[in-house]
Amino acid sequence: MLSNVVGLTTTQSLAYRELVGAPSLDAGELSKRLGCAPADAYGVLLALEEHGLVARQSADGNRFQAAPPEIALGALLSRRTDEIRLAQIELTRLEEEYRRASSLRPATDVVDVVRGADAVRQRITQLQLGAREQVDAFVRPPVFVMEAEENAAEDQAVARGVRYRVVADRALLDSGKLTVAAATAAVRAGEELRIAESVPLKLVIIDRRLAYLPLTSVVDPENDPEMVGALLIHQGSLLDALLALFDAAWRDATPFVVPGSGPAGLDLEDQDLRILGLLLAGMTDQAVANQLDLSLRTVQRRVKVLMDLAEVSTRIQLGWVAGRKGWL
Repeated sequence: MLSNVVGLTTTQSLAYRELVGAPSLDAGELSKRLGCAPADAYGVLLALEEHGLVARQSADGNRFQAAPPEIALGALLSRRTDEIRLAQIELTRLEEEYRRASSLRPATDVVDVVRGADAVRQRITQLQLGAREQVDAFVRPPVFVMEAEENAAEDQAVARGVRYRVVADRALLDSGKLTVAAATAAVRAGEELRIAESVPLKLVIIDRRLAYLPLTSVVDPENDPEMVGALLIHQGSLLDALLALFDAAWRDATPFVVPGSGPAGLDLEDQDLRILGLLLAGMTDQAVANQLDLSLRTVQRRVKVLMDLAEVSTRIQLGWVAGRKGWL
């Protein structure tokens, strides 16, 4: 949409498209195409005229025609490019000033406190939208503030190339809070997901320069949202310790296997890869069956097929062979 590129509203963008495809339109004709009142359509035409996207016909001042897109939109794009360049210069200047001020912080000021569910939700969204290169996260139950499907900021960050590394507590899979379908969709969208036997705390690290720890001090935060809080940790020894903790957990966690991600020529069905990945994440046969909507007997039979393919007699050997042969 033009509204996303040159700063027009959605209605203005739609109106310009209608005008591009017509010799000329007046407010009444445009209102019928947009499904709005003629007065509103006339206001849109005036706004487009101000942007230089339309001009009045010389023979009839009530009729408007579109300016050539290459010329009109080119000027708008050039203006937006200049605005973005100036904003980037100002961002760099502000970032340098912030770093100088941060270096003067006393040791007791390396941690900021965020209070209230709304503030926690707003800050974590803001941090993800501001991430430039990498976001690392520990995810564990219970979820108090924001469900995974509500975290649109993560999807936007991944889409623009930010690397996401997530270590999820196995309890999320066991409880069904994290489904195989949702995990698979996240990995295919670009997220790197690993499963750990347990995750020590909830944590989000932004570009390895800020850490965010969601906290709660009540049993039922939904009934007392103001008691929900978080800590924002700036650079220092505490952040270094959290970085080391995440790196160690990431190294030891089991990668979540996405069907089709195995090496070429591997004679395994998608279902077998799912079963193998969940088993190596530490889930029981019954938990795997529940996640994949299979019978316990089917899971056990497919595990036997995997062991025969790997030419092993124990599941421990199966895990070792799967790792050595690059099945994961």
